[in-house]
Amino acid sequence: MMNGRQYEESLKTRKPNVYYLGKRLDHPYDHPAIAPHVRTAAVTYDLAMDPAHADVMTAVSNLTGERISRFTHLFWSVDDLIRKTAMLRLAGQETGTCFQRCVGLDAANAIWSATWEIDRAKGTDYHARFRAFLTRMQREDLMSAGAMTDVKGDRSLPPWQQADPDLYVRIVGRKPGGIVIRGAKTHITGAVNSHEILVMPTLGLPPEGADYAVTCAVPVDAPGLTIVFGRQTNDERKEEGGRFDYGTPFGVVGGESTLIFDDVFVPDERVFMAGEGEFAGMLVDQFAAWHRANYGGCKAGNADVLLGAASLLAEVHGTIKNGMVKDKLTEIVHLVETNFAGAIGSSALGKQLPAGNWLVDPLLANTVKQNVTRFVYQVARLAHDVGGGLLSTLPSDADFQNGEIGKSLTKYFAGKQGFSTDDKRKLCRYIEGMTSVATLVEALHGAGSPQAQRIVMLRQANLPEKAKLARKVIGLGKK
Repeated sequence: MMNGRQYEESLKTRKPNVYYLGKRLDHPYDHPAIAPHVRTAAVTYDLAMDPAHADVMTAVSNLTGERISRFTHLFWSVDDLIRKTAMLRLAGQETGTCFQRCVGLDAANAIWSATWEIDRAKGTDYHARFRAFLTRMQREDLMSAGAMTDVKGDRSLPPWQQADPDLYVRIVGRKPGGIVIRGAKTHITGAVNSHEILVMPTLGLPPEGADYAVTCAVPVDAPGLTIVFGRQTNDERKEEGGRFDYGTPFGVVGGESTLIFDDVFVPDERVFMAGEGEFAGMLVDQFAAWHRANYGGCKAGNADVLLGAASLLAEVHGTIKNGMVKDKLTEIVHLVETNFAGAIGSSALGKQLPAGNWLVDPLLANTVKQNVTRFVYQVARLAHDVGGGLLSTLPSDADFQNGEIGKSLTKYFAGKQGFSTDDKRKLCRYIEGMTSVATLVEALHGAGSPQAQRIVMLRQANLPEKAKLARKVIGLGKK
């Protein structure tokens, strides 16, 4: 396995085509807008090297028998699902933000089971291809980004009826030895600082949409792939030369990008679905279940840091002993642990798939994500309430460093003795960043928008069976 420094160095051997703010970046991993995302992902590598966290951060591969990062592992038992959730919370606690590796992990598991099912039904060799690919990912300790969400165009129309057929990623050519894909994926977390992109369909597809049923692995620097790094709230602060105004060495990260595939050639050994649209919906559903359950782990870890920051700021303000402040902090605890409990519950009730890996309980997984879409906003509101208006009006670090006004600002923004004004400012900046539009919208729409979870929840609830139970208990006649 790699440590964090080795991970950072491994990226510099790649030459991705990255654009940001209208300019092509010759050295993207050193750019101040992207470097914090790299540093954050590097923490997951260092945690895996720490013996104190080995039981959570690492696992024994069912493919090779070697110890590997759990971020490249297949979910091979209920215990694996539970430890994965614990890993996400730990990584969230250590970084205080998005560490970007969940999507690729869930994508790998979804592709594993989907390729097994396709091969069984069609006699293809996709599963063997993916097994070889994943074995290399494990042995080289590579980071992958899952690319599922298409740009979608007119959402009232299916992919093949769009005015521009490229608004969903599709196969535009088949050549000896591989396929050619075109289109774009968007909102892709961690893409720029991953080694591999795992492309997946975004919905189930009938025969007329077969060209859109494509799953494959594309190197981050593949010819024809362009990565447009997205903007974030407060992103200019990363380019101001210091880290003070974005709270931590990481800031608010996630690294969502738009990926443009301009006739990218994908060799056969990297192709894991090429037209088998009847299996696309299964892949999407399984991926979504794993990924939605994640939010009870990673968001809990982030909220642990946010809760700590809010309580420390209350101490700085001298309000920590106030009963109303304590009640608000208690409510944050309640919301966070409710999400975490749901994630653990969905893991504990997991069931084995025919391919051998284990799927979380879909109903509980979607309930977790539905709660996150609401609870994260509530946690932010409570943190804002405890933190006060200073979260949105605090002067910049440049003002505090100014020779004429800096000393006055440091004097007048002081809080409780024992805490420096700098401490107070750092707490404010972290809370501001982690409760910004960027983080809240990601919590709302990441892993699928709220209505997507409600559709699955109703489907999984099995209303006819519930009606049957009601008839039995109440004593109604049989229908």
